[in-house]
Amino acid sequence: MSDPTATATANLAAAPSTASVSDALDSLGLPGSLHGIGALRQGQRTVGPVFTVTYEPVDDTGGTVGDFLDDVPVGAVILIDNAGRTDCTVWGGIMSGTAHDRGVAGTVINGTCRDVAVATAVGYPIWSVSRFMRTGKDRVRVAAVQKPVTIDGVLVHPGDILVADDDGAVVVPASHWGEVAALARRIDRVEDAIVDAVRAGATLAEARAQHGYHSLQTRKDPS
Repeated sequence: MSDPTATATANLAAAPSTASVSDALDSLGLPGSLHGIGALRQGQRTVGPVFTVTYEPVDDTGGTVGDFLDDVPVGAVILIDNAGRTDCTVWGGIMSGTAHDRGVAGTVINGTCRDVAVATAVGYPIWSVSRFMRTGKDRVRVAAVQKPVTIDGVLVHPGDILVADDDGAVVVPASHWGEVAALARRIDRVEDAIVDAVRAGATLAEARAQHGYHSLQTRKDPS
């Protein structure tokens, strides 16, 4: 039996787009699209197994922003949940430079990052809710590492497959990756066929009807 994580990381160029993956998830009745999280800059793309980090507000017992990066494996995508907070950062230049040098595939943040120039200079890919310079030190602390997180109603487990590009970020349960990726590629083929048909003289309505476009993302009842 093939390892879905190995399948996802083996060939980045072959991974479907987030749009096609999202459509495939809709067809299968699975959640996965992480609303409100966007690319730090255009042209970024990544796919890999998720390494989860959860932050929480600091209280009287203290705590730190953590050194979890030492434990992230090569090729993983770090998914940080800071509850969508935009008033303090949980990722900056030291993290971007170190993650890049260690072969981490990217960082997706339900929260805020800073030191954008550093990430841009080294080419490290980041997706986040926003960017803001104020430090998270003494404001938030690491609460958990490699534990399930829920973002926008999407339950994410460590090792699930995350795909991110210009349109945002989407997570697929590892056990469904093969099925979702195959369906996403079929959706791509159908959409390409529609474009080809229109270029050959068909109307858009005709091409869509011929290739079943309007039912592509419709949830299919198991039979």
